[in-house]
Amino acid sequence: MAENIFLEVVTPSKTVVSEEAQVVVAPGSEGEFGVLKGHTTFLTSLKLGTLRYKDSSGKERVVFISGGFAEVLPNKVTVLAESAERRKDIDAERARLAKERAEKRLASRGDIDLIRAEAALRRSIHRLSIIGKA
Repeated sequence: MAENIFLEVVTPSKTVVSEEAQVVVAPGSEGEFGVLKGHTTFLTSLKLGTLRYKDSSGKERVVFISGGFAEVLPNKVTVLAESAERRKDIDAERARLAKERAEKRLASRGDIDLIRAEAALRRSIHRLSIIGKA
């Protein structure tokens, strides 16, 4: 059996994941990438997306990532994310309301920050898709 790699997912306010994993798959800015123990070292930016990993027992885990950076070392993956939430911690009602607010802002075409409203919409839709409510 392959050895495990240590995964740490950290935001400015908390540590979201700190455990061993069999494999880590993350949303790199240049495309999704996977990491196993012994991977070559690299640093990359992350885009909004889903970080998936198999924990040490082989159970698949899912984490919502809203941008950031990943450092890959032969025995550790460190993700510094703008925001991150485990699937079990995503509040479906909060995500639904955020989606509605963003859609209303975009529909109004008034004096809004278009880029910010579109980003809020993408984040809420992705959160809902992770929990199967999109």
